[in-house]
Amino acid sequence: MEWTDGKMRCQWANPKNERYIRYHDEEWGVPVHNDHKLFEMLVLEGFQAGLTWECVLNKRESFRKAFDDFDLEKVCGYGEEKIEELLNNPGIIRNQRKIRAAVTNARIFCQIQQEYQSFSDYLWNFTDGKVIYETGQTRSELSDTVSEDLKKRGMKFVGTTIIYAYLQAVGVIYSHDEGCFLEKTFC
Repeated sequence: MEWTDGKMRCQWANPKNERYIRYHDEEWGVPVHNDHKLFEMLVLEGFQAGLTWECVLNKRESFRKAFDDFDLEKVCGYGEEKIEELLNNPGIIRNQRKIRAAVTNARIFCQIQQEYQSFSDYLWNFTDGKVIYETGQTRSELSDTVSEDLKKRGMKFVGTTIIYAYLQAVGVIYSHDEGCFLEKTFC
């Protein structure tokens, strides 16, 4: 694949979408310990189910606006009126099950924060704080374990494939392709 800047990137990165290139270069796989960012990415990964990440990423600013910049306290407080507003928002993916899951998951996210002091501590506990390097997978024993625990707590749209993508996005699993200029940067 030809890149105008001469840098090799992962195969999935679309060279015609500047937003996607910036996401690949600056965000994907960078270890995240900030609960606000971890919550945003969990919600967005849930909306990706059945769609492409590029589709969700292209709507991220609309999602941020619609979901009050992913303010956890506000999302936890969403009632039927706000859910109806979201269902009528053409800037986001208007799937009722995913919208309701985002609200439910926000409440469970808060419970996990209270139990572990932060969601970051909960998430990174699964790897003893270490970044795992692996490529070419869509699920793993780690994503199975995290997914199972989140489901047991009542979260929705957190199957092992979604959680694997989430773990990649927030840098718990580092998966830049061999030959990508970012290969093994955080490992």
